[in-house]
Amino acid sequence: MTLRIAYSPCPNDTFVFDAWAHGRVPGAPALDVTFADIDLTNGWAEHGGADDYDVLKVSYAVLPWVLDEYALLPCGGALGRGCGPLVLTREPGAGRTSRAGGSEGLSGKTVAVPSERSTAYLLFRLWAAEVVPGGVGEVVVMPFHEIMPAVRDGKVDAGLVIHEARFTYQDYGLHSLADMGEYWESTTGLPIPLGAIIAKRSLGEETLRLLAESARTSVRMAWDDPEASRPYVLEHAQEMDPAVAERHIGLYVNEFTADLGDDGYAAVRGLLTRAAAEGLVPPLGPGALDFV
Repeated sequence: MTLRIAYSPCPNDTFVFDAWAHGRVPGAPALDVTFADIDLTNGWAEHGGADDYDVLKVSYAVLPWVLDEYALLPCGGALGRGCGPLVLTREPGAGRTSRAGGSEGLSGKTVAVPSERSTAYLLFRLWAAEVVPGGVGEVVVMPFHEIMPAVRDGKVDAGLVIHEARFTYQDYGLHSLADMGEYWESTTGLPIPLGAIIAKRSLGEETLRLLAESARTSVRMAWDDPEASRPYVLEHAQEMDPAVAERHIGLYVNEFTADLGDDGYAAVRGLLTRAAAEGLVPPLGPGALDFV
């Protein structure tokens, strides 16, 4: 059995899936891997069609639209603390903003985001509803690697960034206005739910359990021998500095990647319940997050 899977070329995903993708996980099904930006994988999960995948890395924010067809795997994804998306601007005068203090500087401004179905965007919407008087102006969706250059070049007023941009935004002369992770953690005390691994329910319970165990084993193998994954990680990280790639992995691959656990599920349920209360996503049905 070979399964079609799509995940990003980011270091955390290639680190997690290296052993499995290269046939080193005993008993795991073979994978036919496609690399894609999160906005694409979210769309494929939601709309299916020609690009119909068995397993996908998606934003937690897209789950309310896809859980009828896909099951959330309890491992392999990205949650954590101190790893949230950032709102970046060109001008240091905007300063960092507190949740209570508001952020008048973004009122009516154009903001670039990586996907309207991304967890980053959902956190941003929740934050902006509290601290940006009158709300932001136009929201422009673009691939995450294009956002910082767009802010730097004045094509947009601000950008919502994810992944390794936490470590590199100062190289673009940009400034952090707000940290969505700090906002989330300060208001909930929970980790930040970012990326999820989902698989088609039609594969059946036995296969879904095998997929979860394969992902968990692949993560543990990467931890046991991190050098084994290095060629795969650096090949797909493109021009990323190896030191940045290591920091990226250290931040986004953690105990929640091996097992969501009670805190992980509470974080996912809390985010989606809060977003549904604000009318940003459909409400979850009973047991929607339950694994088989």
